[in-house]
Amino acid sequence: MPQLSAPIFCFGDLTALALEDSHIRPAVNAGPARIDGMLAMTGPSAKAEPGHLPVRGDLAHIKLAGICFVPHYAVPMPHALSVPSGLLAAARTDAAQICELPAGTVFNVLDIAGGWAWGQEGEDGFVGYLPMAVLIADGSTA
Repeated sequence: MPQLSAPIFCFGDLTALALEDSHIRPAVNAGPARIDGMLAMTGPSAKAEPGHLPVRGDLAHIKLAGICFVPHYAVPMPHALSVPSGLLAAARTDAAQICELPAGTVFNVLDIAGGWAWGQEGEDGFVGYLPMAVLIADGSTA
């Protein structure tokens, strides 16, 4: 195999995945089934708590990898609300409002499509949709 010009994996100062990860994974009998140290598909994935768990059928927050099985995981992109706005249950203006978020609230965006952002209020708040027009990109309120 040819040498690479850069590491495939880079998270902070780490450039290699750990071979042993029991310090961050639940014990075999306490969580998902394992076969030779790997996760195994043994049944339906855990059900999400309505409104607070950033997971949907096609995408989930990266912190849920190994807990919820979906095709894609996303690293949140912090944004801030430039004006107060209602967090909506769907990406359309007539969708049910989940809650009202004040200006300056941190909103962790996980997906952007059609002028809408899907994500979570802060680290453990409500999950829903906001129009991109009310968000400031890097999470600052300036």
